[in-house]
Amino acid sequence: MADSLVIVESPAKAKTISKYLGKNYIVKASMGHVRDLPKSQLGVDVENNFEPKYITVRGKGDLLKDLRDASKKVKKIYLAADPDREGEAIAWHLAHYLKVALDEECRVVFNEITKQAVKEAFKKPRKINMDLVNAQQARRVLDRLVGYGISPLLWKKVRKGLSAGRVQSVAVKLVLDREKEIRSFVPEEYWTVTAHLLAEKEEPFTAKFYGYGKKKVELKSEQEVNELLASIKGKRFTVEEVKKTDRKRNPSLPFITSTLQQEAARKCNFRAQKTMSIAQQLYEGIDLGKKQGTVGLITYMRTDSTRISPTAQDEAKQYITDQFGSSYLPSSPRVTKSKSGAQDAHEAIRPSSVFRTPDELKSFLSRDQYRLYKLIWERFVASQMASAVMDVITADLRAGDALFRATGSKVKFPGFMKVYIEGTDDKKKEKEDDDVLIPPLEPGQVVKKKKIDPKQHFTQPPPRYTEARLVRALEENGIGRPSTYAPTLDTIQKRGYVLLEEKKFVPSELGEIVIEMISEFFPEVLNVEFTANMEQDLDLVGDGEVDWVAILDRFYEKFRERLTFAESEMAEVELQDEVSDEECEKCGRLMVYKHGRFGKFLACPGFPDCRNAKPILKSTGVVCPTCKQGEVVERKSKKSRVFFGCSRYPDCDFVSWDRPVSRPCPRCQGLMVEKKKKKESILVCTECHYEEEKN
Repeated sequence: MADSLVIVESPAKAKTISKYLGKNYIVKASMGHVRDLPKSQLGVDVENNFEPKYITVRGKGDLLKDLRDASKKVKKIYLAADPDREGEAIAWHLAHYLKVALDEECRVVFNEITKQAVKEAFKKPRKINMDLVNAQQARRVLDRLVGYGISPLLWKKVRKGLSAGRVQSVAVKLVLDREKEIRSFVPEEYWTVTAHLLAEKEEPFTAKFYGYGKKKVELKSEQEVNELLASIKGKRFTVEEVKKTDRKRNPSLPFITSTLQQEAARKCNFRAQKTMSIAQQLYEGIDLGKKQGTVGLITYMRTDSTRISPTAQDEAKQYITDQFGSSYLPSSPRVTKSKSGAQDAHEAIRPSSVFRTPDELKSFLSRDQYRLYKLIWERFVASQMASAVMDVITADLRAGDALFRATGSKVKFPGFMKVYIEGTDDKKKEKEDDDVLIPPLEPGQVVKKKKIDPKQHFTQPPPRYTEARLVRALEENGIGRPSTYAPTLDTIQKRGYVLLEEKKFVPSELGEIVIEMISEFFPEVLNVEFTANMEQDLDLVGDGEVDWVAILDRFYEKFRERLTFAESEMAEVELQDEVSDEECEKCGRLMVYKHGRFGKFLACPGFPDCRNAKPILKSTGVVCPTCKQGEVVERKSKKSRVFFGCSRYPDCDFVSWDRPVSRPCPRCQGLMVEKKKKKESILVCTECHYEEEKN
């Protein structure tokens, strides 16, 4: 008979840990939180030190009974929820329900779910950390006060079902502020002049206009360009100076939550929520077959620390030496400093063992699991490798008084680049790791001029936020914490405050109205600095340096006054739906655009008398190959994946994951579709499989 009960959060985690602990332990899952504030009321006694009113989470009754029955059959209870504030709070709620004394050493935490880490953790259980619990309680109560204070006002003044939140409202404001920057942006003209030149042996290279004499000059108009072209007409291009330097390039730090979400978006095209879901699976354990069993493949994925344990560093050193040689190791082990405001409670996100390479695990992982694990593994290994060294050559060439500059670079020593190079949000930016070669040049050498290429440009507005960029902005401003980024992005989309257009956030009319109203009556809620300072205060509570009730008291005193004022002074707003030019086929009214959790759709304004609604169909201009009557339109699946189908669905069931093109196959006249092949697009016939490159 088992003498210990271990409670974790998920069945997957329970399955993994159970294999490590053996027959003397019963391992069960709480399925997350077991107690929470009620949804139907504020659930906080603001007159009694903000005492929370916790109730059992609906549907957890049978599960809790099972946990209680199991607890009566064992001598010892261990609470092994995730190693963060939320996990500490879950452990506290379970202890309350199972009547585990707070001075009992029942709390077990581990940063990675491996046999060694789990067994070591059970050798040194500790008491529940009430400072961490109170920090989580303070966050939960604070968010409840804001949400349940402002949301009813928005229901009354704007529309039912709206919500406001301490972090989500700031996130929407960031999107809105960026949109205002874009709207007010005034493009400025500028020009570049590129000289296409030939060195000895007819080796081509390019040099760009730098300035006159030694002074850098920016060309702002066509007139200035014409003056430059006139000044160099008939002039020879002579090499004036050649500089050769070595430039070091350091590897990126190991992943933290925000950087993992950003890089997964760039390289795997994952949404933030999907990244965290897959990372959770890798952390909780994957079955690696009979020899290894179920193993947690990565360390805990909610972290803001780039710290790496000495053991992991030693493993990485051994792996790098074995695979690449000692020259690929840095002269001394890399020491990372956590940025200001980071909790630094856990290590960075890394593989639990660097010797479990992605290729060795590929057969045990799903495609998405493999891609994310490979990203984490490569980033960690690269972070422990030597810097890359680039050979940089800069040549100044003179034509009259005009100075042109040619820059070339090549990799002298790849270092960490042998394994991994960080992605970038700016696809137009020239990749630093690409070799840009120029021929050997010597001072005094005359080169041939092939042509001069002047180009007009205009400055561009700042880019809209992608999910990755918005996560980075939240992190840089100290808004939220690792566990809140993905849920925040999900919430602001579900509420209809922002829309995703071409994978970029655009504020909706509703979002703009809500933020303007909150900004007028509750400016501190949208103040980035105020919100960041509040996060720091919560960290101080977790460190046991500040009383959580005092923080709430200080905030609520002013907030309650603003609520009272807004109740009487906030004006009601009537949102007008945008009218389309499409008639409702049931009642003849012009349909209007609505926003739902899956994006924009068309609905009849006669609701509830007429409940007609339908998706907005984007035409591809291709006649349906099946029925020859409808046209192929773009649709979205429930998981927001784009596919193509007949506009006459359900009468015609033609579907395709690939975008059809209007030109028929030159061989058999069948339907041609666009497919991705590596980094290029090709056209493929669905009938005879003829292929050709896309123009």
